[in-house]
Amino acid sequence: MVEKRWIPETLFDDLGFRMTYEVERVLYETQTEHQHLVLFEHKFFGKMLMLDGATQITKKDEFVYQEMMAHVPLLNHGAAARVLVIGGGDGGILRRVLRHRTVRRAVLVEIDEQVIALSKAHLPGIGGDAWTDPRAEVVVGDAIHYVFEAPAASFDAIIVDSTDPAGVGEVLFTTDFYRECARVLSDGGVVVNQGGVPFMQGDELRLSAARRAAFFPDTHAYLVAVPTYVGGFMAIGWSAKDRACRAVAAAEIERRAAAAGILGTTRYWTPEIHVGAFNLPPYIADCLRRA
Repeated sequence: MVEKRWIPETLFDDLGFRMTYEVERVLYETQTEHQHLVLFEHKFFGKMLMLDGATQITKKDEFVYQEMMAHVPLLNHGAAARVLVIGGGDGGILRRVLRHRTVRRAVLVEIDEQVIALSKAHLPGIGGDAWTDPRAEVVVGDAIHYVFEAPAASFDAIIVDSTDPAGVGEVLFTTDFYRECARVLSDGGVVVNQGGVPFMQGDELRLSAARRAAFFPDTHAYLVAVPTYVGGFMAIGWSAKDRACRAVAAAEIERRAAAAGILGTTRYWTPEIHVGAFNLPPYIADCLRRA
């Protein structure tokens, strides 16, 4: 009997902590131009994608993270017609952004072409028809260059679905990047970014918040519980040009969701979870206060 392979999540090696997955079958593994990529099947989580030893997405729980990354900024904004998605080469956030009737144009910028190709081939249900939607534009390239070259006020919302601030994702947590995000956002614009798991990565959230606060009047975070992102709540960084953008009641969020066409289509997101996600436990709120 051949012993099955176990693949470790090495994101928290510096803390002396690993979680490992027993592999049913490796579908693809390579060192791309940008990162180590492995796509494999797990008996419970289904198909899983890991980049540089960190879990990115699983078929079983992708909806949790993707719904909160897409729906929260668009519904708080209320009229986002032009949306930029950075990273997210699996297409899941792009697909959910395009469910909003307010969206006229959605641009996805992904640096690693193989992430897109493998997601289309092996995870077709995640991106779905987003890849062929006439409102969508897919750009293979460096997001930092794209943002630097984009015209001022060319987007209403930016969703940064990046890896952690190391390697290929590091530039997406810099002061220069956040300054350019503020420049390309219209009045009332909002940007959200993957903020790590504060229990394990509090410094990451704190530093990101401090850098964002230099360019946005309202800097905060909201929370989502993703089963395969270990360490408790995951934080999604929030930055808005208008302080009032965050202060929207659940009833109004529900009205906007109905008008946008997403009410009743979600598995994690609800108007009440949406509003409640901005209420932070003290240990996470402390990270932002010290920023």
